[in-house]
Order: sequence, then structure tokens, then C-alpha cells
Amino acid sequence: MSALDTGSTAAVRVHPDTSMGVVRLTASDLARSRAFYEHALGLRASEQGDGTLAFGVAAEQPLVELRGDSSAPDLDRRAAGLFHLAILVPTRADLAQALARLAEARWPLDGASDHLVSEALYLSDPDGNGIEIYRDRPREEWRREGGQLAMATLPLDIDSVLGELSPGGDLQALAPAGTQIGHVHLQVADLDEAERFYNGILGFDVMVRGYPGALFVSAGGYHHHIGLNTWNSRGAAPPAPGAIGLRNFEIKLPDAEELDRVLERVRDAGLEIREQAGGSLIRDPSGNGVLLRAS
Repeated sequence: MSALDTGSTAAVRVHPDTSMGVVRLTASDLARSRAFYEHALGLRASEQGDGTLAFGVAAEQPLVELRGDSSAPDLDRRAAGLFHLAILVPTRADLAQALARLAEARWPLDGASDHLVSEALYLSDPDGNGIEIYRDRPREEWRREGGQLAMATLPLDIDSVLGELSPGGDLQALAPAGTQIGHVHLQVADLDEAERFYNGILGFDVMVRGYPGALFVSAGGYHHHIGLNTWNSRGAAPPAPGAIGLRNFEIKLPDAEELDRVLERVRDAGLEIREQAGGSLIRDPSGNGVLLRAS
């Protein structure tokens, strides 16, 4: 019987220095998406040998890679896949700059929330892929209630965030150094299956169960590296092959030894592993692509 069939989670822990890497998407119009990621988000684009575009900050690991396909099936918001990718900026002032950059680009927000552990802006890219831009509060300010990390969805004080901008200061056209993918939030078909995979096999700790239809898991005590929900996708099938949206996202293990430990658990669970140049590709029970690699 595989670990996915046991109905319980194994006593395994992923390394606390595990982090998130590149999120790879399929886009319907690469030129249109490039304009958005460069001008609205302030990321630098670089063309890859395979025709994809990588977006990030100068001299640092790319955050997002886009592959263009004008014939790809449309994004299905009720299928399993990406709920949002979350771009973490270093400071609250950087969040204010991100908000000002969006206003300058006349790009609308889908929402803005205070999650107690973080402050976040929500929007969608030209294909409808969800994006969060957020800053973390210091860990010493995170509260725990009933043995769990306290998180909520409260209105963000936009005026207070904008107050971080220097009077008469210039808008920063580019996202700052240190910007990274903080977490990935997925739509899944079944939360129990997702928990057995991300907690029981990969070894992420369950941090928050308080949201109906959602689960948040992490490494090293972070509020969440991976969010999981069934709000639109309960019982859903994976999207059509090659559809607009998520191709895969990276989980970065700190070294090759830790990667081997995780892959051994994946093999013991009877899951398929596809070796690629950038790492080892597996799929969660909902079909979401997860690329495991050593940092």
C-alpha cells in the first residue's frame, strides 16, 4: 500500500531550509504577458534558449517562466491548478512601491488583505493567473491561537501602506533585490489526498487548518510555502493538457542529500518521477506539476 493510501501521514519532516523556486506557466500571448510582468510587476525579462521568457530581478534566480502557446486551451478556473503564485517583497516600503507601480500601469487589483502574518495585494495576469504580492511581518509578531498559527483575511489599510512612500519620491520601476517566490497556492480536488502528499510524503508541516476548504503547509515554521484549497475545484479533474496556466512549480531542497531523501519517499509511495535537466518532476494527486531540485 502506498503512502497515499494509508489514510495517515508519515512522521517525516522536510528540511527547514526548503524554499520555493520558479513557477512555470503557459501564456496565450507572450508579448502581452511580457508587457505585464515587466511594467506592472517590475520584473526583468530574459529570453531562454527554448523560447520561454524568464522574469526576475537582476542577477537573481528567476521567479516566473512563461511559455507562449496561442493555441492552448483557455484557463479553466474550476480545474485543479494554480490559485495564485505569491511574490514576496523584502519590506513594507517595497509593497507600497509595488502598489504604486500597479497604479502607474493602470492594472486593477482583485483584492487587498491583512493576513496578520503578512500584508498582501491580489491581482491577475493577462491570462487570469492569480498573483499575490506581499510582505511578511516579522516572525516575532506572528501569534498562535489554539496551537495553530493565527491567520485571517482582514481588509488591508491601503492608505497606511502608501504612507511608506517618501513624499515626492520617485517610483521604482523595478522590483527590488531580494524579491522571491514566497509561496504557491494551489487548487486541488481533495484536501485529504493533498495533505497525504504534501505532509505525509514530501514532509511539509501543517500550519493552518482554520480556513474552511483550505490547508496551509510549510517548512521551517514559515506561515506557508504551499496553500491548498478546494473552493472552486472540489472533485475536479486536471486541466486539459497544455492548457493556459500552471505547468509546474519548483520546491528547492537545500542540498542533493536532502533531495535524495525526499525522492526516496516519493519512490516508496509508488509515484512516478520524471528526471529533467532542472530537477525531478512529480505530480500531486490533483495532477499539479512539482519540480524537486537541490538549491
